[in-house]
Amino acid sequence: MTRKTTAAVLAAGILALAGCSSDGDGGTKDGNPSAGGQKAPQDDALLKVAKRYQEATNRLDWRTACGLSSSRLRDGTVEACVDRHTVDTPTPDPSESSPSPSFSPPKYADGSTPDPVASRTPTGPDRADTGPVTTSDVIEVSAADSHPAGFGVLVTYTVQWPGKDAITKRRALRLVQQGGAWVVDQREDVQEGDLGNGSPVRNALTRG
Repeated sequence: MTRKTTAAVLAAGILALAGCSSDGDGGTKDGNPSAGGQKAPQDDALLKVAKRYQEATNRLDWRTACGLSSSRLRDGTVEACVDRHTVDTPTPDPSESSPSPSFSPPKYADGSTPDPVASRTPTGPDRADTGPVTTSDVIEVSAADSHPAGFGVLVTYTVQWPGKDAITKRRALRLVQQGGAWVVDQREDVQEGDLGNGSPVRNALTRG
């Protein structure tokens, strides 16, 4: 009877220890303390925020992009951020809409005139087409400069200007927790030098 009782006590103790060690909700991510003591998120939560932010930026939806930015990145309120990024379209001057009487456009031998040259807009001669945004490489990143510790995400998409070949764009985003939500605190283009050694996301966000 004593042996049975002792065995039962030992078994209960082992089960209790196993239960404690399997609890992964103590502010850890993949068994490691989360960055800056922040509660560790699931990877998909970070990926969703990063993707929404970059998609909004690509389509110039500054209200969404600024709303997904930290107060440090947007440098003020959401409204101030939107105003700063929104370029007003200048009102055309009626006096400049038609050539002056003394001006006559050049003519080709067949009597036709050349097509007018497209004027440059605040976003370039034409808007570039951007491909779908993909996200990957979630890693913890330490504090750097004025940026707190957080999590880095790699976002990738293509950019194609009219008449040009598409190029692949890679950007590293630092996400931190603010007001109970994950927001973007830093964005850096991933350079060729960031790809050669270690994590390109960490290299870009802590390049200094």
